[in-house]
Amino acid sequence: MRCRSNGLCRSRLTGTIRVLGACAVLFSWTASPATSQVVAEDVLSALRYRHIGPVGNRVAAVTGVPGDPNTYYFGAASGGIFRSRDGGHSWTPIFDAQDAASIGAIAIAPSADSVIWVGTGEPFIRSNVSIGDGVYRSTDGGDTWEHKGLSATGRIGRMVVHPTDPDIVYAAALGHLYGPQEERGIFRTTDGGNSWDRVLFVAESTGGVDVVMDPRDPRVLF
Repeated sequence: MRCRSNGLCRSRLTGTIRVLGACAVLFSWTASPATSQVVAEDVLSALRYRHIGPVGNRVAAVTGVPGDPNTYYFGAASGGIFRSRDGGHSWTPIFDAQDAASIGAIAIAPSADSVIWVGTGEPFIRSNVSIGDGVYRSTDGGDTWEHKGLSATGRIGRMVVHPTDPDIVYAAALGHLYGPQEERGIFRTTDGGNSWDRVLFVAESTGGVDVVMDPRDPRVLF
């Protein structure tokens, strides 16, 4: 893991990729800037925002199921998780039975959309901020949940799941907002949350709030 002084970090994990073979034909069309602007304006002018709920809370995390335009998950700063299966027309609370009510991050496993990883704790610094108790996982699309550790991290701002292995997950833990602690930084599990390794730690006063995976190479993290 290499860190720049401004806090942007990049990691390339060791490993081997075997290329079995690929074939692609690329087509491109270059439009003039004026044409592109007209097309963009025509498309955007037809769009209208509308409120779809749920009401009564700050939005901390939202995600949808790739390939499914109707299923979405909403994480509230202090109200748990809601699920919609009809494109936002109706929402159902699916996290009320858990010990934590504050949600900071939601991630759906790309290789298994029934596997959902949630990091608890509101990650946005403000005058009053809700706290969480670590990571939860669902393997049935949010019907049931299991606590998967990192209880002391307090606030998790991002969860990232490996594209082909739903048991390999990274969590960016912000930690306490107004005091130092050890349980913060970037954590990784390779066994579905049964154990976690802290793979990036800068200092007791420096937390991790975001982590991004290179879509072309899951070994490369920012």
